[in-house]
Amino acid sequence: MAKNSLLNILNGLSEAVFLIGENREIVLTNPQAVEIFGKGLEGQNIVRAIRHPDCLRATEDALAGVESTSAVIVLERPVPTTYQVRAAHLPEDDIFGARAVLSLADISHVREAEQMRSDFVANVSHELRSPLTALSGFIETLQGPAKDDAAAQERFLHLMDREAQRMNRLIGDLLSLSKVEVNERVRPTGMADVVSIVRRVITTLSSQAEDDQKKVVFHHPDLVAPIPGDEDEIIQVFQNLIENAIKYGAPDTEVSVSIDEMERVAGVRGPALSVVVQDRGPGIPAEHIPRLTERFYRVDDSRSRDIGGTGLGLAIVKHIVSRHRGRLMIHSERNVGSSFTVLLPATTST
Repeated sequence: MAKNSLLNILNGLSEAVFLIGENREIVLTNPQAVEIFGKGLEGQNIVRAIRHPDCLRATEDALAGVESTSAVIVLERPVPTTYQVRAAHLPEDDIFGARAVLSLADISHVREAEQMRSDFVANVSHELRSPLTALSGFIETLQGPAKDDAAAQERFLHLMDREAQRMNRLIGDLLSLSKVEVNERVRPTGMADVVSIVRRVITTLSSQAEDDQKKVVFHHPDLVAPIPGDEDEIIQVFQNLIENAIKYGAPDTEVSVSIDEMERVAGVRGPALSVVVQDRGPGIPAEHIPRLTERFYRVDDSRSRDIGGTGLGLAIVKHIVSRHRGRLMIHSERNVGSSFTVLLPATTST
């Protein structure tokens, strides 16, 4: 096979590929290998390109006649990246004098997904174990020391109801998040009247706002056309955002919800609808803002639990907005408040 023909084959591979000679010299590379490890490697010892001992061991095994060997390695340049390394022996009649072929496939995304799943299971287990432990303790108390104490029974039953509701909210949010993630790549086909949706959400939360000494004010243009979207999911978005603003805003302050139509906005194709939910709370430290939409991430863990937060609300919001091909922007200033801006495409352009 001519060198150009072999290069055409190697160029079509997504992995970085090296052909190695019997003295560990690099005989041939493909563009993917050059992009990662640099130019001018042909004729150099493989150790000049990759110094990882597991990779070198796999190469030695292949040169020694082992038909195929593999390893998983992490290389630190240009950023830490996980590679699946495979080395295979080549027969002596192979062209160019190569005696082994070495390939490196980037599997960082696979490892990250595995870690995310592991972290998610651990978080769910922890979140469910806490209320279950509390319920078990209350039941034990009611069956024992508080068996004939009516006042204690009422107090513990109230606490048990609160913990049961907490588990119910968590399970509901887990189901919502799972559903949204499954459908995230499928764009909604319905139409949604955002003004009507926000007005309904505010009405639903009005008693909570009164209890928390907040007032929700709503500003919008006189006529706002419906936009492409899943009505139930958009309700979830603003239910989460407005409820959070009520919970975290300072007493005797306003929660402001405003809608504007925009001809052009960065990150959204075509005209967009902007919905801003703003509170007058203590604000969020800047270092926390990039992580707010992570599952189970909380700025103040104890306060979030006390007010009924599951740590999943903003993750659900992020995935729903993503499904609608929109953007979620968060801005906060200490001792001033926080604003959450949802940008949704106003047309069906892809």
